Amino acid sequence: MLNIKCPNCGYRDESEFSCGGEAHIIRPGYEVVLSDKDWAEYLFMRHNPKGNFTERWFHAHGCRKWFNIVRNTVTNEIFEIYPTGSLPKSIEGKNAYKSNWRRLSEAEIKSLKK
Repeated sequence: MLNIKCPNCGYRDESEFSCGGEAHIIRPGYEVVLSDKDWAEYLFMRHNPKGNFTERWFHAHGCRKWFNIVRNTVTNEIFEIYPTGSLPKSIEGKNAYKSNWRRLSEAEIKSLKK
């Protein structure tokens, strides 16, 4: 069981939270043209690494706010908790963000070029 420090409420039991999956997925804008393969990749493919990972969490039974966590998926150690809309600042978080395959996906590359 994880003991998660909510940025608004302090430490709480994992049962109060819902994991929203992978963080930092950029949604392609309507003007971005993607192939069916690239669109399917954006919709259905998720990173599932063994090691450090950036995740979105929701405090469902508390303040009802979203935030991001850098967590090791093997040891469940939490390295950083930071607001949605910002990037991780810890070394572990920066490495997890940069090493994510999604940084090289067509959906993200084309979305960032607009």
